[in-house]
Amino acid sequence: MNSLGSRLLLPLLLQVFCCLFSNLCPAQTKGGVDTSASNLMVVLRESFGANKEDEELKPTGNAKTTLPDGKEIEIEMASFEFIGDIHIRLVFDGPQMMINATPADLVRLNLNADQAVRLAVSNVKRVYGEPTVKPRSAGLMQVSGKSPDLDSSYFLDRDFWRGLLRNHPDGVVVSVAQRGGLVYVPLADAKAVDTLKKGVRYLHSSSERLRISGALYLFKADKWSVFQPTYVPK
Repeated sequence: MNSLGSRLLLPLLLQVFCCLFSNLCPAQTKGGVDTSASNLMVVLRESFGANKEDEELKPTGNAKTTLPDGKEIEIEMASFEFIGDIHIRLVFDGPQMMINATPADLVRLNLNADQAVRLAVSNVKRVYGEPTVKPRSAGLMQVSGKSPDLDSSYFLDRDFWRGLLRNHPDGVVVSVAQRGGLVYVPLADAKAVDTLKKGVRYLHSSSERLRISGALYLFKADKWSVFQPTYVPK
């Protein structure tokens, strides 16, 4: 799989084309990509300057982009603010690219936001594997699948995090600073938590176009909360 950033740039233009010429885009394909329910997936993106305290899904509204001729247009995307400075974007997977799903796609598939996210996470796990855990330095544990571009999507795999709570009932502190950098430490491991608190700012700021969130999150009692918000320069 190519870099997810490049895979989402061309699809924006294809999506514009399909919006303007919808009669040329069959219901189950868009830009040559399968848009059936079995191909719906989800990615995480940064919401600059946000610090949403709850994990209720809230539509982000339309995105704006500029065409090669300089004209600015709005593009509908099935995108939702999630928690902290994270928003999630529903997409359809393709061999060479991903394209954004739209609210109309969710209506066509008869899915509300919660159902769509659960289905998308299930599809990611089916195609790219269940999340695996590997120990890193300083007590950090890295979560990954078969594609680094989608490792961050396992942040939404609630069953995975629930499983961790069986061994860590006090909760786990999680960082998703970049697309291929989903890591956690047990809350009970004070030294590892301190390492993560001190390191997340640099990891996030140095990730450039791949960065997602500068915050730390706590998963405990089957819900997410912001453990440490993203650093905002004064």
